[in-house]
Amino acid sequence: MKQNRRAVLKAGGALATLVSLGVVTAEQALASGRDGFAAKTLADALKAVGGQPATSDQVQIVSPDIAENGAVVPVGAVSKLPNTTEIYLLVEKNPTPLSAMFMIPAGTEADVQTRLKMGQSTNVLAVVKADGKLYSAVKETKVTLGGCGG
Repeated sequence: MKQNRRAVLKAGGALATLVSLGVVTAEQALASGRDGFAAKTLADALKAVGGQPATSDQVQIVSPDIAENGAVVPVGAVSKLPNTTEIYLLVEKNPTPLSAMFMIPAGTEADVQTRLKMGQSTNVLAVVKADGKLYSAVKETKVTLGGCGG
């Protein structure tokens, strides 16, 4: 049975309620993956998320070939791998490569979308954790206007 958006919003609301009641601290709710967001190199960010992923044709990146504004580049990832639990988006040449992390609840489709900031043309990596193993896909995105640091 696949969960819909409403079920995911309810789960997020439940977590927010637990935080507001003091049952779960904000630090506990946000603790997962924090070290990876501080990594300054792609290698360090990959190490923080679990190591070097294997390339998979079951992971797809949705990103424009050319982004007209590096400050708001629409990027997404789709995983066709069963039991996908996490999706990470990394921007290779950014000052901090790990840009986004998504926890995928059991029974939901592993399809995420966001907007990322890119300072220059670079590779975007989607790293997927499924059945405890890491898989990835890479796509180059060219940036025509300044983004981070630009």
